[in-house]
Amino acid sequence: MKLHLTNARIVLPDEVLDNGDLVISNGLIDAICPNGATKAETIDLRGQTLMPGMIDLHCDALEKEVEPRPNVHLPLGFACAQADKRNAAAGITTAFHALSFANDELGVRNNKIAAEIVEAMHSWRCNSLIDNRIHCRYEITDETAMPILIDLLKRGRAHMASIMDHTPGQGQFKNIAAYRDYLTRTYCKSNDEIDTIIDQKIQAAASTGERIESLAVAAHAAGVSMASHDDDTHERIEMVRRLGADISEFPISVDAAKFAREQGMFTVFGAPNVLRGKSQSGSVKVMDAINAGVADCLCSDYSPAALLTSVFRIAEEANLGLAKTVRMVTAHPARAARMTDRGEVVTGKLADLIAVTFQGGMPQASRVWVHGREIFKSFYDGA
Repeated sequence: MKLHLTNARIVLPDEVLDNGDLVISNGLIDAICPNGATKAETIDLRGQTLMPGMIDLHCDALEKEVEPRPNVHLPLGFACAQADKRNAAAGITTAFHALSFANDELGVRNNKIAAEIVEAMHSWRCNSLIDNRIHCRYEITDETAMPILIDLLKRGRAHMASIMDHTPGQGQFKNIAAYRDYLTRTYCKSNDEIDTIIDQKIQAAASTGERIESLAVAAHAAGVSMASHDDDTHERIEMVRRLGADISEFPISVDAAKFAREQGMFTVFGAPNVLRGKSQSGSVKVMDAINAGVADCLCSDYSPAALLTSVFRIAEEANLGLAKTVRMVTAHPARAARMTDRGEVVTGKLADLIAVTFQGGMPQASRVWVHGREIFKSFYDGA
């Protein structure tokens, strides 16, 4: 079946084409501005922006679908279905659901529940609206997760792996007080529970090297990208790069992001930071990283809806132009995740596309296609 999208403002890899046409055939982009008539169903987009579907490398919102409040768990299949719909409505056509493997310390962020969520999403994929993938986050002070993670990678359940270190005194938590505050506010932990967690982390931190190397070997064998989380020093970046890390997620300063890029790594920043104008943990403002030219990709972090709005805000405020900004949520994440079949409006690539309308000054996905199949449609005025 062919589909002809007409009267669209098409975001191409390097420019924006006004009043353009696009033809979809067999799930692929068949033609851009075709010559002559096409035998296809025609949809008039009425001047809406047509761009590639967004690729989100890191979103832990699925964890919140499972556990919307501390120790309140919803059925896993239900949670997967809700996350799938939320991403479709947000214009995200490929989502890497970030699940933390951190023993048994923080809600669903423990090995048993995280592995169960991975299997639940794998089972849900046959029903999915979008391409749902798994990003396994490994807390390096967890001494028990490695066999589980290696098994998930070997069986094709994990599509990205990352290492994170939330030991207080570095990275996201610059001191013990900041870590205490986080555990108290987010997980309602008592002082005694927090003391136990901190002691365990500090003791386990001394033997992380071998575990990280094992994860890197397994990720490379599975052919998936590996990321490092909250990079703060040149030494840490050099270490993870030696292990083959491709991505630096949420580097905490412009200097760290710059150095990571110099080492050949993609940098990833969170869209909520763009909307809020600051980091929740006192790290770099994303707009500062963008203005410094050291931001490659945007991810939704914990808010899928923030991604699309951030793209258009950056295009306006940083004066980058829409084509360049859109690459931060499409072409660049595709390259970082080693996907060559999507992320650009180019003939022969997957017809993962979103039409964007503006309502009350806010960009909204009005229609979404995945592999050429329309999986979401809204009914905004003028859409």
